[in-house]
Amino acid sequence: MVSKRHFLFNLVLLIVPWLTVLFLGKRNVKRYYLSGLFIILFEIINHIFGHKRKWWKFYDGNKAFMRNELPFTVGPYMPLSMWILKYSYGNFKKFLLLNAISDGLFAFFLIKILKKLRIVRLNRLSNIQFFLYLYYKAFLLYGVQYFIETKTSLMHKDESTA
Repeated sequence: MVSKRHFLFNLVLLIVPWLTVLFLGKRNVKRYYLSGLFIILFEIINHIFGHKRKWWKFYDGNKAFMRNELPFTVGPYMPLSMWILKYSYGNFKKFLLLNAISDGLFAFFLIKILKKLRIVRLNRLSNIQFFLYLYYKAFLLYGVQYFIETKTSLMHKDESTA
């Protein structure tokens, strides 16, 4: 059974990031949602792999993916990805820096808070390994968005020449 603390944490983790999407702007949501969806699906696969490898441990003792890892993916991952793309797409160095800051905050600071709150702790990963686990996906996110932008640009060129 999931504790009340863990349930409330999951609820906040799911609701707060998605509320920020209201301030992202319709145009930006439309522009970046496919990359965000891709990164969510990719992260679910990563979480399943990490869950099986026991890279982290949730304190409630249950091994329910839906109650433990999934809220971390569905909650902040897509909104944060879209915000980072909004403020840095087109400037790869800025994009990498923003991702390094956000992933570093999570891997070195927030994970300690989550451990103190007895939600989750790292099990078979060091903080640096966990940071790399988070950070490498930034390259995928940027690549997917670049691919989408290139395809969209080519489609608009084809329409204008037709």
